[in-house]
Amino acid sequence: MAILEVLKFPDARLRDVSKAVNQFDAGLKKLADDMLETMYAENGIGLAASQVGELKRMLIVDTRPRETKGRYEKAEMSDLEAKITQPLVVINPVLVKGEGKETFDEGCLSVPSFFETVERHQTITLKYQDLRGKEHTLVTDGLLAVCLQHEMDHLEGTLFIDHLSFIKANKIKNQIKKHGYPDKKKKSDDQDKAEM
Repeated sequence: MAILEVLKFPDARLRDVSKAVNQFDAGLKKLADDMLETMYAENGIGLAASQVGELKRMLIVDTRPRETKGRYEKAEMSDLEAKITQPLVVINPVLVKGEGKETFDEGCLSVPSFFETVERHQTITLKYQDLRGKEHTLVTDGLLAVCLQHEMDHLEGTLFIDHLSFIKANKIKNQIKKHGYPDKKKKSDDQDKAEM
């Protein structure tokens, strides 16, 4: 396994739309393993293949409570979330149904150190394939539902800042252009938040 480079905004490759996966081979399994290692190394809870420069409709998530996740380790999993085995490798996902609305403070490995409130579906039904190409359907809510929706946005070239108001999004973009990203060692208030 290897730790991959996570692309950071404003890298233009983050705006590319990913293509469907048709080959379920050892190369795909290796990419999934490398993505998992990368996500854990970055203290993330989700990662899309496009974030590491692979335009494949593939993402990984692991929202289980872990010590390194600060405030998330205290959050309890819902009954629906607890039924899903994680880490989860999701290939060619399709959002079949989204119900209700909820807001969540989201962060992103491709826009590190910035967190803003985003509205998402509260409960989702998702069809996807696993690493062998077998089709599955899952229904979930909570942090897992938020994370899956966030990562699926990446497959369409959308970042969480695209869901913000024009003023909030521009403030973040201008701060990044002027000052770059804060040094990871200097994170303070948001150190207990996990990025997707």
